[in-house]
Amino acid sequence: MVSNDDDLKNFEAHGAAPLPVTSDQGYVDHEGARIWYATYGSGSPVILLHGGLGHSGNWGYQVPMLVGSGYRAVLIDSRGHGRSTRDLRPFTYELMASDVLAVMDALHLDKAAVVGWSDGACIALILAMKAPARIAGVFFFGCNMDPSGTKEIMPSPVIDRCFSRHAKDYAQLSATPDQFKAFVEAVSLMMKTEPNYSAPDMADIHAPVAIVQSERDEFIKPEHAEYLARSIPGAELILLPGVSHFAPLQRPEQFNRVMRAFLGKVLS
Repeated sequence: MVSNDDDLKNFEAHGAAPLPVTSDQGYVDHEGARIWYATYGSGSPVILLHGGLGHSGNWGYQVPMLVGSGYRAVLIDSRGHGRSTRDLRPFTYELMASDVLAVMDALHLDKAAVVGWSDGACIALILAMKAPARIAGVFFFGCNMDPSGTKEIMPSPVIDRCFSRHAKDYAQLSATPDQFKAFVEAVSLMMKTEPNYSAPDMADIHAPVAIVQSERDEFIKPEHAEYLARSIPGAELILLPGVSHFAPLQRPEQFNRVMRAFLGKVLS
């Protein structure tokens, strides 16, 4: 049993659980960047997309569950994050979505379910809009699809601990370890100006979607999650009690139980 880490003290000190060993990892060159990926297990593919400033290692508590449930977990470091590089152009969610498709092509994945956390959730939903034939379903956790969905950020020890961990991991993993400040500024600019999708945009999504919102999310308004669930045909709204924007780290078993139930429906 994984112990809870509601205050993220364990995450700040040690990170998430280490990822399993795999021989299936590498890079895909795409649009001026080298995009890192790794896969674990076999079966129907589930792509895990991490949040802004983070990296794929933040899914350390989810990968073993997916492999044990008979899925092939596919991790991708978003461009400029983790082990992936970037060029000088601004970050955009659509560019990062195109990186995911490039990795899917390199791995010969015709179709996959996508689990997205924060920025990764936005990327996942863009994939459902732009490449519907490739997406079996989207587990959309803790994100907005237009600027009205975000709260004014209030500093907190939990956010500070997460940011501290991200800084340590960037220094360890990045090809440009001394550029964390510039990286944060570039990602923050994207977050301030994107995404900007309307209800009619989302009405064209036909993949199964779960909109997953934590009770204490620091960044996303609960009414925005409700709006997204209303705007996407057939979408399910799932509320996670007692956790915040960092639920996959805080209470992994709770998060995994809900994620596994969704995947069982879309990949059965």
